[in-house]
Amino acid sequence: MSLNPAFLQDIDAALGPAGWSQSADQLQAAATPWRGTYRGHTPLLLLPASTAEVSEAVRLCARYGLAITPQGGNTGLVDGGTPHGEVTLSLRRMQAVRDVDPINNSLTIEAGAILTSAQHAAQSVNRFFPLSLGSEGSATIGGLISTNAGGVAVLRYGMMRDLLLGLEVVLANGDVVSQLSGLRKNNTGYDLKHLFAGAEGTLGIITAATLKLYPQTARASAWISCQTSSDVVALLALMRDQLGDTVTSFEMIPANAIEMVLKDRPGTRDPNPSQHAWRVLCEVSLAQPDLAQTLLEKALTSALDSGLAVDAVLAQSDRQARDFWTLRESIPLSKRAYGRSLNHDIAVPVSRIADFLHNTEEALKKLLDPVEIVAFGHVGDGNLHYSVCEAETSSAQQLVKRADEITATIHRSAQLYGGSISAEHGVGRLKRDELEASRPAAATAVMKAIKQALDPEGRFNPDRVIASAVRTQTKRTDDAV
Repeated sequence: MSLNPAFLQDIDAALGPAGWSQSADQLQAAATPWRGTYRGHTPLLLLPASTAEVSEAVRLCARYGLAITPQGGNTGLVDGGTPHGEVTLSLRRMQAVRDVDPINNSLTIEAGAILTSAQHAAQSVNRFFPLSLGSEGSATIGGLISTNAGGVAVLRYGMMRDLLLGLEVVLANGDVVSQLSGLRKNNTGYDLKHLFAGAEGTLGIITAATLKLYPQTARASAWISCQTSSDVVALLALMRDQLGDTVTSFEMIPANAIEMVLKDRPGTRDPNPSQHAWRVLCEVSLAQPDLAQTLLEKALTSALDSGLAVDAVLAQSDRQARDFWTLRESIPLSKRAYGRSLNHDIAVPVSRIADFLHNTEEALKKLLDPVEIVAFGHVGDGNLHYSVCEAETSSAQQLVKRADEITATIHRSAQLYGGSISAEHGVGRLKRDELEASRPAAATAVMKAIKQALDPEGRFNPDRVIASAVRTQTKRTDDAV
């Protein structure tokens, strides 16, 4: 795609030579997400350094009739931030921490900053920003808000949408909506920040956000062995009954996932080897470290006495707790090293997880025999990363050949149990048509009306989340987790 020379002259005048690039290497990097699963193409990379420059770049693209794909850390998994012919607008030069207010427990930070920058800014004033996930060293604040990211602490603190106090957004005509005051009570009409959270850049370009901070807490972690998935779910209920909202994370891990990590990562070890089918990584957090440890130990005693847990190890140091989390966070990449897999990001009500797991596996056995399933994730909020892996005695070709049937079976089962086929990774192009087919028509109509009102020419991230007039679809190869 060739661009109008006049447009490039105007962009250079507005953003300066550092504000745009047509370098082949940079364009290729922008068009290739971090796992290389979906490959796109882009004629131009815009690199604005301020909200004013984003606004001017958007106005110029509108004047010349160009569509824009906003991009953060390029760590998405559903083909939402990969350009497919659009101009790419990266927020990477906008990384400033604008304000940290420990009294108001708030942080204002620009959209191109990575998640660890927000965490460190909070720590600098003895506060805590709770969002945590595997890509926190590369995922950006704008991208996390745009996809309404989850992570391992959703059970206590909620999704990214729940951590927002305000947003600054550039609209499709270049206007700027700035609501960064940090108020917790502001009942003055539509709550616009929640409209843009989870919209995946289809309604506006997020340039800055005001986020909620919390007091620093001490954590206690346990590695627990369970016999069945039903026991895991019941164990969660027991822990929350005894510990309340101090339960921060509750991760469900199958034994075969641990085996994959141990094979793939030399030096790792199972904190408590056993023949039981499930492990749980449970973390609680309180202001007083000794109390956190004592209360978790007491709850574990109840769990062992009841038979819901068959064994448990309580982390005796921060190092040991980090080792627990290393095992959990290594599963996605170790699973990929083990072989080809079809990966799905689904959620079902917590009370129905055990039935979902059993019945979905039975349904998949009718398609693949043998079938190797790795289902792990944030059981505390019902979000499972459900992977069908290449079994040792089956061929990769068979897995690819039946990919659509496998995915349809898993998604149909999730919906049967009142769940969702997109829990925390977003919609992008990958799941757009599936969701439209399963969503009530009235809900789709409302979404299209909002898109039409805010982006009437369909220039922001076209064909993501909601299909445009001419549909393009991403072929599922690996919705990796």
